[in-house]
Amino acid sequence: MAHGENPPINITPGAIRFNTDSMKLEYFRIGMEGGATSSYAGIGTLAAGEWVEIMTDTPDIQTGGTRAVFMGGQNEPSPNTTYNIMDYIQVDTTGNAVDFGDMQAAELEGAALGGHLRGYYFGGDPAETGIETFVFSNVASDGGSGDTTVYGNLTANSKTGCGTGDRTRGIAFLGADPSAQNRIDYFVLASTGSGVDFGNNDINGVANSAACGSPTRGVIGGGSGATNAVAFVTISTLGNTADFGDLTDQRFGLSAGSNAVRGLFAGGGAPSDGTDLIDYITIASLGNAIDFGDLTRSNHYGAAATSSTRFVYAGGDDHPSGGNYSNIIDYVQIMTTGDARDFGDLTQFRRHVKGCSNGNGGVG
Repeated sequence: MAHGENPPINITPGAIRFNTDSMKLEYFRIGMEGGATSSYAGIGTLAAGEWVEIMTDTPDIQTGGTRAVFMGGQNEPSPNTTYNIMDYIQVDTTGNAVDFGDMQAAELEGAALGGHLRGYYFGGDPAETGIETFVFSNVASDGGSGDTTVYGNLTANSKTGCGTGDRTRGIAFLGADPSAQNRIDYFVLASTGSGVDFGNNDINGVANSAACGSPTRGVIGGGSGATNAVAFVTISTLGNTADFGDLTDQRFGLSAGSNAVRGLFAGGGAPSDGTDLIDYITIASLGNAIDFGDLTRSNHYGAAATSSTRFVYAGGDDHPSGGNYSNIIDYVQIMTTGDARDFGDLTQFRRHVKGCSNGNGGVG
């Protein structure tokens, strides 16, 4: 609707319009509070419904399919190199990862999340506030550059945090550094700028947790001290985490991913050893996680990413004291249960690698 145009008095749910301000198609739906089948919509507080943008792009349009990118990490204790490299895979195929580009600097123990166009990496070791971003389609083989650019800053230093989000917001669960104080930030994916305070996470450990989500909920599980706690937030609002349920075991350094229905939590360190466990939850409900199957090896400090059908787990280390770093990529089909299968390999053996995709559950 152009500026200055009077809105129609009666709008039937399901009506479609072309918004000449945003240049997007929109449809009209009844608001969350319900209401009559038609309403005087778009004026002040009288509207019982809302116009919603019709999404017409998909990962297939943007990149030829869901693309997962794995960032940074650390190799075997000797020579103990930290990487600035980024690898990518097409999630719904199999095969070895391919070079995507470079980060701003060598990074480990940060966190990552993906939108439908861009991926984001934030924090790191030593604890820092920086947020980097990249475009999923800008890989060198496509004639572009997959390197990251500077996005902005978090509200506090963070390392070993985790992230999730929807098509609009990234939700950053900060970790480890005392200045974080269980803080949750959010930032707007389509712009650049600083993180904004969202609330606090007082349910999980303050570090080494894992997050995933749907278009409405962000879910975080596990964490420092080897906890089995699972908590959630509503992405479009502000506030503290609320209790969701429990994982099947206590662990930290696990990885998580989801489609719009299910969230999977894989690997992690129990108090003494890594684990091969994969749990799943139904994101729209509350309750304890259920056993899904096993990874191909016990592991923690790996990376996870998803499409609407697949969960992939890459890299990691099989013991909290370090030593057996991995370049293996596993996958499972999200809506089934069962043990993981071999997908391929990363370009380097490494742990504290982070992953995200443009087809995860938060982007629908």
